[in-house]
Amino acid sequence: MGDRRRALPRAARLALKALEDRKGAETTVLDLRGITDTTDFFVIASGTSQAHVRGLGQAVIERLESEGVQAHHLEGVSGGRWVLIDYLDVVVHIFHPETRAFYQLERLWSDAPVVSGG
Repeated sequence: MGDRRRALPRAARLALKALEDRKGAETTVLDLRGITDTTDFFVIASGTSQAHVRGLGQAVIERLESEGVQAHHLEGVSGGRWVLIDYLDVVVHIFHPETRAFYQLERLWSDAPVVSGG
């Protein structure tokens, strides 16, 4: 997985590291290039509780900001059910397990190759 992770955009690599450091669960990266024009990659992870989801979202935002990468759009950071952080070429989705099971992004985008999973 190391070689594939290095091929990811910087924002995706930084987000993955922040999620890993804060114990994000079921982390997956989908390669959406050639499938949609809206973004190139989804980074998807789960937290174990609403507080954990919020903490994971904050960790991603802080990690990327510390590296000079600003989010284009944020949603759900205060709610803790689904955090969406849009970096244009990378969109980070952090879910509460029930919300992730309901929306099933991996199934919805099943034609996208999985680049990285954890």
